[in-house]
Amino acid sequence: MKFIRILSVLLILVFAASCGSRKKVVTRKKEEVSIGDRGEENRRTPAEAVDDMKEDTPKTSYKYTVESYIREFAPIAQEEMRLYRIPASITLAQGILESGAGMGKLSREANNHFGIKCHDWNGEKIYHDDDRRQECFRKYKYAKYSYRDHSLFLANRGRYAELFELDPYDYKAWAKGLRKAGYATDRHYPDKIIDLIERYELYRYDSENASRPGPVYTSVSESKSEQHVVEKGDTLYSIAKQYNTTVEDLKKTNRLDGNTISIGQVLNIN
Repeated sequence: MKFIRILSVLLILVFAASCGSRKKVVTRKKEEVSIGDRGEENRRTPAEAVDDMKEDTPKTSYKYTVESYIREFAPIAQEEMRLYRIPASITLAQGILESGAGMGKLSREANNHFGIKCHDWNGEKIYHDDDRRQECFRKYKYAKYSYRDHSLFLANRGRYAELFELDPYDYKAWAKGLRKAGYATDRHYPDKIIDLIERYELYRYDSENASRPGPVYTSVSESKSEQHVVEKGDTLYSIAKQYNTTVEDLKKTNRLDGNTISIGQVLNIN
């Protein structure tokens, strides 16, 4: 009887040991599957990883954004000053203010840094809510074309002619003159422009241009030239013929890079 009890205990121990061994094998197989074939499912999603990066990365300050903008566009603004006598400081400050230092929708999606609307524009367009819903704005292939269009916008419109009689190094007079000429309705616009120029010392880019040679243009009032407002059907050739001049002279006088002109554009005739 005693022998039977001992045999029973031995059988129970053997059975328990075999079960434990099988359990370990199953567990090992499950671990192999989870690490191999389904490994990607057990990792965090890309979105979760990005969230962690945002937490670890310091937020970009407005000052840093503005300074980056200045580094990129100051050379372009200086070139525009050399060609059109518009202070580089003014152009840069306007670009910063009106594009949100390049972070605004128009600058990001249309390379439009000055909020210039379509108005007789034959190029690409973008629609954006402004004074009214879904207004039409000009879209440029490169941001530098936006800067050139800004220069032409001021240089080819009679109401801004008085600006070009100002000292190109007097940014305060230019800031006030822009609002006086109707560029902006905000009565604080000159103060905002001047504040940006002085806070980031943008006037440095005007003085750097002082030693750079460039063409000197006389203002409309000084040259006493005639003006022609472009009408439908006009071409540079037909206008040149009408005023007994040449296409090349028209392009030189009005700082035109090509033969494209727009309805309503004011051309100076020597």
